[in-house]
Amino acid sequence: MSEPNWRPGKRVAIAGGGPAAVSTALAFIQRGYDVRVFERQSECKPIGGAVLLNIPVLAILRSYGMPMENVGSFTATSFQNKQGLERVELPFNKEVEKRMGIKGWQYGVLRSSLFKKMLDLLPSGVIFNDHEFESYSELPDQEGVEVKFRNGETVVADLLVGADGIRSGVSRQAFGDPKLFHAGVRVWLAWCDKIPGIPENYGVISHDWQYQASFFPMLHEGKPGFEWWVVEWSYDGKPVPENPKEYLTNILKDWSQPLPRLLEASDFDSQVYRWEIFNRPSMKTWSTGRVMCIGDAIHPVSPYAAYGLGMAIEDGYFLARSLEGVDLRDMSAVKAGFEIFESQRVDYVNHNMEFARFSGYMFHSLPWPLAKIRDWIFDYTPFLGSLLKKDYLKKAEEQTMNMKELHVV
Repeated sequence: MSEPNWRPGKRVAIAGGGPAAVSTALAFIQRGYDVRVFERQSECKPIGGAVLLNIPVLAILRSYGMPMENVGSFTATSFQNKQGLERVELPFNKEVEKRMGIKGWQYGVLRSSLFKKMLDLLPSGVIFNDHEFESYSELPDQEGVEVKFRNGETVVADLLVGADGIRSGVSRQAFGDPKLFHAGVRVWLAWCDKIPGIPENYGVISHDWQYQASFFPMLHEGKPGFEWWVVEWSYDGKPVPENPKEYLTNILKDWSQPLPRLLEASDFDSQVYRWEIFNRPSMKTWSTGRVMCIGDAIHPVSPYAAYGLGMAIEDGYFLARSLEGVDLRDMSAVKAGFEIFESQRVDYVNHNMEFARFSGYMFHSLPWPLAKIRDWIFDYTPFLGSLLKKDYLKKAEEQTMNMKELHVV
């Protein structure tokens, strides 16, 4: 006999307890499925600093029931050199704004604030903490998939979603060694409270020949502030500076304001995070049998897409949408749903992954003479604007226009 909230044909087990997992849970619950989220830690909590969310991600969160007030504010994004010379301003698509009822394109938000809002949307009894994934076994006929945890417990589900991060155990069992590699960049993510005199709704992404330094307005618990970050060349095992504040101050000392002011206003003990960025080769399929992997478990993204968290949230939404109304005991129907999902996501996400890796290489690994030529081209030609419109915005805007169920007009 099945438990009242664990009905055969409706059972979705999710390994991992981050934003990808919670988005997946919300999307399946909304469609009438029984969901359990298994997190290895004693609680679900975010790591890292602030993030950028774009219009389709905000529309998905709105569809889950998240109020858009106090999530963030629209931002005009200016790409500049370190002296403050504007290279291009990221354009807003008026039709996208109209259809989605959301102004702008990117919104800054503190990861912890956003994740708390997502967790608050989940019903009680969905999350099972202290459940670290160990292995899974596909059962015969229509019996589902058995998932084992290191605490000795097991669960039988109809579907297993691997949303357990870049070192995913689900993905490793499903697809073997992920062949993780260092992406060649290190990111210092930081945030601070609001500073008077800095224009609202205005963010800057700026470069010199070897560093990126950027800032965006954001909200934290409804209060305005700023997120800022520095991206530098790195490698696996590169030494960490003993004094990060001194190190970053030296990098930003000749940078145009307000970046040096933001650094001074940040608490390096609680508001600054260092990330070494790892990627894996692009995968052409994310599923096998009754198992689907999403988010960093299958497509970790370097920061140049400014979109890793957003794509993970999208994954959960699109997966549930592709399986809407399906009896998950029916393997042929599950396979068809997986094929729909992968047709919508795999090439799109791989494009963003590869564009992000290319951008990281272009901005941080070119030798000095080539980097100077690159900067001259970006300063004095429209090449950067064309690159952004073609390789960053175009596909995202097309996807947004196709999410008709989220349109307000």
